[in-house]
Amino acid sequence: MIIAQGVSGLKVAVLGLGRSGLSAALSLQAGGAEVLAWDDGVQARDAAQNAGVDLVDLGRLRDWSDVAVCIVSPGIAHLYPKPHPVIAAAQAAGVPVDNDIGLFFRSFSSSAWDNFHSLPKIIAVTGSNGKSTTSALIHHILTEAGRPSQLAGNIGRGVLDLEPAIDGEVVVLELSSYQTELARALTPDVGVFTNLSPDHLDRHGGEGGYFAAKRRLFAEGGPDRAVIGVDDPEGLFLAGQLSESASDDRVIRISSGQKLTGPGWQIYARKGFLSEMRKGRQIASVDLRGLPGLAGAHNHQNACAAYAACRAVGISPKAIAEALASFQGLAHRSQLVAEGGGLRFINDSKATNLASAANALAAFENVRWICGGLQKDGGLEALNAALSPVIKAYVIGREAADFARQLTCPSAVCTTMQAAVAQAVAEAEAGDTVLLAPAAASFDQYDNFEQRGDDFIAEVQRHLAAQ
Repeated sequence: MIIAQGVSGLKVAVLGLGRSGLSAALSLQAGGAEVLAWDDGVQARDAAQNAGVDLVDLGRLRDWSDVAVCIVSPGIAHLYPKPHPVIAAAQAAGVPVDNDIGLFFRSFSSSAWDNFHSLPKIIAVTGSNGKSTTSALIHHILTEAGRPSQLAGNIGRGVLDLEPAIDGEVVVLELSSYQTELARALTPDVGVFTNLSPDHLDRHGGEGGYFAAKRRLFAEGGPDRAVIGVDDPEGLFLAGQLSESASDDRVIRISSGQKLTGPGWQIYARKGFLSEMRKGRQIASVDLRGLPGLAGAHNHQNACAAYAACRAVGISPKAIAEALASFQGLAHRSQLVAEGGGLRFINDSKATNLASAANALAAFENVRWICGGLQKDGGLEALNAALSPVIKAYVIGREAADFARQLTCPSAVCTTMQAAVAQAVAEAEAGDTVLLAPAAASFDQYDNFEQRGDDFIAEVQRHLAAQ
């Protein structure tokens, strides 16, 4: 556990007691704070109470005058579409609102660092798509290269559940826009921006607010090195804002699909090869073709981002190349589930928006596409340009009929995962890929995208066992 610093004797409110909120409450208590914790859900309250956290109904708290700060879980709205009533009350009373990420950055260092030969570092990864894979890949490379490393944030453990850093360690954090938007302290050594595509627009008040939430990691965090994907206009703009000149190598520009030139530090993937360029000269090259955990152009961008971040903390090109080859990928992200009967089954349940689904489709040919769920704002028109690999779509979810009507490819309204997998398998021919890439949220049928992916895997295994 990272013990909260500077909170001894203070009264701190904690709203939301899921993974991050519960760890924040325990960290604050360990740091000597008086914690007033609450969650609107009975199950979360019970779990917190069993862990030794005292509960106070913050919705009934009338006097906020002696509360030093309110720590909020990332899923709770603090501005758009409207603030949670407890947050509104705290803000009206002038109480600062923060989250576990801000608490972590203020509490990460300790007096033990005075005796370290090499100070610990933090690599923080944000963006719309690929940040989980990029974060896990960075952690994998560091571990394979013999560098102590921990992985946390929006993936794996909550940040305050990490162990105190040891000499020379690198902590890798995946940070969502919900987390970067509110954190009052953001001081990574290396910041990574993968890409930007419309998502969570209701929460951020539109695309500008969404980009602003991501940008805070760099504009307010001030990392020593910034790894910026420049394939989107926002990334190109951000790289320019952070650079003093074209040769400023504090900014490492990355791309998948285009060759980057100039006097600075660039890393790009093109035709399956990753190239590192510095001052106009090629420093290293890595063949990404055929790597099982990094199929497709979107994963080549992830590889560039991870390569750049690891180079920024001193890992050699050779060590990175060896680690890329052994990376197996993440569950629910272009995950090879099985091969049988001439078919390949891929689980990309994490593809919850249009851009990530388009990336998944582009990585394969002859696709039997399982899609659908709780649609996000804007409809599906932007996705139709990416449907050339699709033989047929098999649509699930409560809005399956409306979802199917918006597609320009042949489709079948299946509603359930069981029906979708059954029909896709029945109609598939040798050489086809059955791909789950929903392009929608899961909450109409599942608790989360992991549960949706697990359901797909179970149905695939059931059909293969029956053959």
